[in-house]
Amino acid sequence: MANYVFGVDIGGTTVKIGLFTIQGELLDKWEITTRTDEGGRFILGDIAASVKAKAAEKAIADDDIAGIGMGVPGPVKEDGTVLKCVNLGWGIFNVEEELSRLTGYTVKAGNDANMAALGEMWQGGGKGHTNIVMVTLGTGVGGGIIINGKMLFGVNGAGGEIGHICVNDEETEKCGCGNTGCLEQYTSATGIVRSANILLNTSDKPSKLRNVQYISAKEIFDAAKEGDEVAANLVEKHGEALGKALAQIACVVDPEIFVIGGGVSKAGDILLDTTSKYFAEYAFHACRQTKFALATLGNDAGIYGGAFSILNV
Repeated sequence: MANYVFGVDIGGTTVKIGLFTIQGELLDKWEITTRTDEGGRFILGDIAASVKAKAAEKAIADDDIAGIGMGVPGPVKEDGTVLKCVNLGWGIFNVEEELSRLTGYTVKAGNDANMAALGEMWQGGGKGHTNIVMVTLGTGVGGGIIINGKMLFGVNGAGGEIGHICVNDEETEKCGCGNTGCLEQYTSATGIVRSANILLNTSDKPSKLRNVQYISAKEIFDAAKEGDEVAANLVEKHGEALGKALAQIACVVDPEIFVIGGGVSKAGDILLDTTSKYFAEYAFHACRQTKFALATLGNDAGIYGGAFSILNV
């Protein structure tokens, strides 16, 4: 039986790679540049070369490697077919087959947010649970859904794209996806800053935020913790939008736990408390006791999830 597995998380700038034991111990991690030129045609070859070099450096035989699990920033079907990755320049092709051809190893691919959710279930904030919804609040809002320990892919690889649930029919500004009123427009880091700028420009209430040249999500949450009324109002609105959306998701998925990650999650308890408060208010009665936790693996969640996807077949 193989003793090692590689986890890969492809980002638009760098590719994170981790070498793990099959028990879940991270032995080594490193990054390589994501070469997106010429339609991203070098990316998988670079990953293959890096993985092979690491195996040689550690004197690990090919038959002692269980495989490579890989998170991709875009929709991935259950058979490993990528349906366009705009950030990478990729069109439609089977990444599992291609990387397997380049390395000789078993390869499993999935959407990066789903892989992060799998990682948090295995060794992070969702440990001990097999039905989880992970929400990543960063520049955008991503999601990963794990049912009975397995990633929910969906027919088009778009399962878990919770950032694009419509939460405001009155919105006129377009989301990056082309629609309007998406959850991402209010609860991402950029979304809460956008809300802050609108509020500050349409009211004359005093606030510490007026003294900040470039407002960030962190400054909004920090000001709220210090009792700033405008910031506290923004955090409440954020929690309501997120809590209400998660209540709708619970009606469909009914998870054991919501795990919240991404840069905004660094706000900590104030984020969990407001979100879970509004979740309980809007949730169907059978789902009201769903747990909430912060993600704990940070930027390593994707490589953990990639590794586990190989072991969890």
